[in-house]
Amino acid sequence: MSRWIGPVVVAVIAAVAAWYGTLAATPTVIMDRAWMRLSEQAGYNKMTHTPLVTAERQTIVRPSPDLAYSICAFDLSKAPLEVMANAVPDHYWSLTVFDSVTDVAFVESDRDSKGRPIRIALATADQTVPRGVRKIVMPDGKGVALIRVLLNNRAEIGAVDAYRKQSFCRPLEG
Repeated sequence: MSRWIGPVVVAVIAAVAAWYGTLAATPTVIMDRAWMRLSEQAGYNKMTHTPLVTAERQTIVRPSPDLAYSICAFDLSKAPLEVMANAVPDHYWSLTVFDSVTDVAFVESDRDSKGRPIRIALATADQTVPRGVRKIVMPDGKGVALIRVLLNNRAEIGAVDAYRKQSFCRPLEG
């Protein structure tokens, strides 16, 4: 019986190490794939205002057909990024920023901003932003900024687009 103790202990340690390795690596792998897909479609450091999702066209897993999405895959390696989410009157809307391991680094909605636009600068800890600009420190240089606007009905997308297409992300100039 004592001959089995060593192999069982090794097997348990290997199983725990594999479980932990998978758990630790999964968010990074998921975000890397999403970032690559989004940046291939529209580049990075610029906002893309996507058409309404359908069953045939889904960039993000399980998107809501009741939401209009604006997406910015970003890379802060050269400069901080200014992000502005324009207000969409009489609609719920939000700006969420995800870091490279899918953690939420920032989130605000129209309720937080009292219906005013949200303007922030995404930067790494060592990057500076102009005085008076709201700096959100990102743990590393890549991520995704996502604006969502809840539609009352899909037919109003034209009216909502007039507001959401004023939202942007762009490198901050020195």
